[in-house]
Amino acid sequence: METAQQQERVNGRLVALIVIVATIGGFMFGYDSGVINGTQDGLRQTFGLGEVGLGISVAALLPGCAFGAFIAGRLADAMGRRAVMMLSALVFILSALAAGAAPNDWLFVITRFIAGLAVGAASVLSPVYISEVTPANVRGRLASIQQVMIIGGLTGAFLVNYWLAATAGASTAEFWLGYPAWRWMFWAQVIPAGIYLVTLLLIPDSPRYLVMKERHDEAEQVMARIMGPAVAAKKVAEIRASLAADHHRPRLSDLMDRTTGRVRRIVWAGIGLAVFQQLVGINVVFYYGAVLWQSVGFSESDALQINILSGTLSILACIFTIFTIDKIGRKPLLLIGSAGMAVTLAVVALCFSTGSLIDGQLQLSDNYGLIALISANLYVIFFNASWGPVMWVMLGEMFPNQIRGSGLAVSGFAQWGANFAISVSFPAMAAGIGLPITYGFYAAAAFVSFFFVKAMINETRGRELEDMEG
Repeated sequence: METAQQQERVNGRLVALIVIVATIGGFMFGYDSGVINGTQDGLRQTFGLGEVGLGISVAALLPGCAFGAFIAGRLADAMGRRAVMMLSALVFILSALAAGAAPNDWLFVITRFIAGLAVGAASVLSPVYISEVTPANVRGRLASIQQVMIIGGLTGAFLVNYWLAATAGASTAEFWLGYPAWRWMFWAQVIPAGIYLVTLLLIPDSPRYLVMKERHDEAEQVMARIMGPAVAAKKVAEIRASLAADHHRPRLSDLMDRTTGRVRRIVWAGIGLAVFQQLVGINVVFYYGAVLWQSVGFSESDALQINILSGTLSILACIFTIFTIDKIGRKPLLLIGSAGMAVTLAVVALCFSTGSLIDGQLQLSDNYGLIALISANLYVIFFNASWGPVMWVMLGEMFPNQIRGSGLAVSGFAQWGANFAISVSFPAMAAGIGLPITYGFYAAAAFVSFFFVKAMINETRGRELEDMEG
């Protein structure tokens, strides 16, 4: 009995270490996405950028994220999950150093695109790695920590940027070694990225990957460390059996159903989850929150406080999901989230429709402004209690072993492509067709996502990865 308890304690410590290290990738995902917010005055002044040039500099990360997610999914099958995460950590370090040192705007854009490769890789590999090395009964809650770390990374970037700007006097003011503070905002990323790179050396590679490479003895050793020697051999045998009968190196063509010649249904399900997560407009809140609330009559100070409130509510909602996802299940959370987002977004759109234009800006009455604010924050809660973390959990576990890397590649590419489309289109949509119709579109997407989940998504709670079908 003492030996079993000791083994259980060792497993718990190892699983905790694995989750902590892997989700540093999520922290870097959030940090690298958020750091640009404090550097825009410096970019304008140093490179002489106008609105178009600044927009390109800010958005350069997102196409890199799309390609990074696609490449990482494929490389993970060739090099291993941990090896590609280490490569992404190295790219985080080098791109941060290069972005801070960039002498002109076009080199800066290139460095941000390269940084996006690392962000995209971290976005898909952290949840899939956690899914592949943790027990099925706690897999959902452990993979959900990724979303908390993403928000933590965003918040961390905001706090570091604030401290640097406040200490120097302004983001454009001279700081250490004669360089302006905005450059140090990028260089500060080297610290968490370096921690990520070093700590990845402490965790094992995915046993599913090792079996895929026919390194069965290594896979069994890893399984023994995680779940105990009594079940290790059995688990490795189950993983081997789950791979295609005519086992071959994973390739994109595996996404096609051999009997019909069409893309597998599970692949469309993954792409749909990835795209709908962005079509509901969540990144409008992250990227344009302050501008949005100012546009409907709130002061700049009020708008920034609303953003802080939204961030706090996001973390609390994710914590709720961590404790419930393995009890309630993935599909019910997605359905609840879709319904909640559809209603709250519709209310926001309705409130915006009551406003009047004053000096080119939409102004709301006090009552409708308050209702819009409450509804928008309820929307944030519904998203971060459902689609925010659950989409990443599902992508990490829903695909069969043989196609997991390729399925992640195309789904991750679709997710970041939709992110780019929604983020870039919002200013034009808000100015062209107005905020009521724009938010009505996001509400309609949430409404449609409810029926998509009912029709296309199968529950994965408590199921072993070897039992996934598609």
